[in-house]
Amino acid sequence: MTITVEKIEIAGIEKSGSFVDSSIDTAWLGRYIMGRWADVRLESRALSGRPEMQDVPGLSKVDHRERVMGQLKLLVEHGQVHRAFPPAFGGLSDHGGHLAAFEELVVADPSMQIKSGVQWGLFASAIQHLGTVEHHAAWLPDALSLATPGVYAMTETGHGSDVASIGTTATYDAVTQEFVINTPFRGAWKDYLGNAAVHGKAAVVFAQLITAGISHGVHAFYVPLRDEAGEFFAGIGGEDDGLKGGLNGIDNGRLHFDHVRIPRTNLLNRYGNVAEDGTYTSDIKSPGRRFFTMLGTLVQGRVSLDGASVNASKVALQIAVTYGNQRRQFSGPSGEEKVLLDYQRHQRRLIPLIATTYAQTFAHEVLLEKFDAVFSGVDDTDASRQDLETLAAALKPLSTWHALHTLQESREATGGQGFLAENRLTGLRADLDVYVTFEGDNTVLLQLVAKRLLTDLSKKFSSADASTMARLVIDQVAGNAVSASGLRRLGQRVHDRGSTARAVTQVRDADSQRELLTDRVESLVASIGAELRAAKKNGTTEETFNAQQSNLIEAATAHGQLLQWEAFTDGLAGITDAPTLHVMTWLRDLFGLHLIEENLAWYLINGRLSRQRASAITAYVDRLIERLRPHAQDLVDTFGYGPEHLRADIATGVEQDRQDEARAYTEALAASGNAPVPEKH
Repeated sequence: MTITVEKIEIAGIEKSGSFVDSSIDTAWLGRYIMGRWADVRLESRALSGRPEMQDVPGLSKVDHRERVMGQLKLLVEHGQVHRAFPPAFGGLSDHGGHLAAFEELVVADPSMQIKSGVQWGLFASAIQHLGTVEHHAAWLPDALSLATPGVYAMTETGHGSDVASIGTTATYDAVTQEFVINTPFRGAWKDYLGNAAVHGKAAVVFAQLITAGISHGVHAFYVPLRDEAGEFFAGIGGEDDGLKGGLNGIDNGRLHFDHVRIPRTNLLNRYGNVAEDGTYTSDIKSPGRRFFTMLGTLVQGRVSLDGASVNASKVALQIAVTYGNQRRQFSGPSGEEKVLLDYQRHQRRLIPLIATTYAQTFAHEVLLEKFDAVFSGVDDTDASRQDLETLAAALKPLSTWHALHTLQESREATGGQGFLAENRLTGLRADLDVYVTFEGDNTVLLQLVAKRLLTDLSKKFSSADASTMARLVIDQVAGNAVSASGLRRLGQRVHDRGSTARAVTQVRDADSQRELLTDRVESLVASIGAELRAAKKNGTTEETFNAQQSNLIEAATAHGQLLQWEAFTDGLAGITDAPTLHVMTWLRDLFGLHLIEENLAWYLINGRLSRQRASAITAYVDRLIERLRPHAQDLVDTFGYGPEHLRADIATGVEQDRQDEARAYTEALAASGNAPVPEKH
């Protein structure tokens, strides 16, 4: 391939050194972005491409539920569900590979993916990670084979994200050596539980463990629900959640318990045990740490939702870009109608989404590697578990929100065709809506991330000696003074000398992007920390923390975006093909600079950018989008989903056939001399 150099003047900016003939090695790049478990993903995609594994639009709630239950049985037959479990139960102890395969199921039917996640990612995994070998032997085989469809009964009508405050109780009776499970009020009913309405035969129930009059916090208990005829056992009741906004192939329902007795040994007691006499013991002395340790073993839900959401974004963009490259609308100067993707606004709405999806792809692979390292035991320490939980809490909100935005933007970008159920976008949008709530509400998760950032900042101050503390204070004060006085902005104006081209040069390199993105995170966290330190002195911590919640979310979001940018940048290091690397570097730059562009108000208000440089960023973002436009189809085709996965008529080439037919008709009519003459002529 010949690589030439272009020199283009656009909006007063001279651009040079661009690879006009750059093209992407789509086959190599497609496998590269699939990461360590590429073969596992491809195997799962092959299964997801089979018609019997896919949703059928228009099915009734009842029929959809039965179809999905049948699909779970097919997953068992194909050995899809055992990968993460121990070899003794037919598994491979491959935790990262298990999630990689699971994430690909979203392209077949999100209902099937989530119901399988309930069965094996939550119910069976809770038995594995919270139980002991006796529990594994007793219940895991039937959970894995689907002989016991299971329910993960954590969420309550009155408590969702605040699991520590759930109302269901498990009170130990030392006389009978039984736990008594009870929902004392309506808000304590277990709610929104997959498998609860119809199929579930047993549940892992989370309840407040009470023994000898002392509550030891939330623990998990194995509770049989229904007999072989599907009838609830005595003391257990429930109801169907009914039709939902999406995911109607899952039989979500509610459960309540009226003093239901279970054996003492049904306590999943890996982290806390009750002896026959009612004595409670745990190797983890702190109740708070014990609680978070138990919930931390189930972080895989957040990890897998992050990956599945990224995959849904890929599907949406493949559909929208393919259609945008074929659908023509409005005549250009030549008289021929232009394809949609040649319009600047259409490029602006889709190409930055491609950049973000690639950034999230690389970030998810980092998350998946960390998850596997912790759960395989390669790197299983308290610190590594906390890092994993924080990373999952940072990335899951961003990817789930991005998926909804991408699906909606893709729907609008495909016009009325995108609104048809046959083209998947509306159905996927409805199904993924609740992903922002699953496994922790996004806003709550970002607050957890912000608290971790504040904790790290506090440790930095508490561990600093006098000289280090002095430097930290001086740096903070000096930075604030420079920004507030406008000196930083003034310095930029002098340096830029009115040249937008020179201003672009100062912000488009990787180091400058990293500095700007990092500076925003650190400044936001430091500002919140200063407010909270002052509040602690005057006794208004709770009020101040509440007043800072919006800032906490902003800081955590900026932190997650920085992590994505860093993962993208690290990913570039593994690309050896020069043209591919060049295009992917443009894409990384677009991701980074578009983030800065979206937050220009903060950078201007806080003196991080001059107006000259801020306007240069927007101009350069436009330039990058123009550069990437010829590569848009290759970039989405690299995602690797075939027609059997997309299942969207407008992504099959049918629109190109329609356009070719229309052109042939118009040309033949003109050649015949029988074409009508326009009135204005």
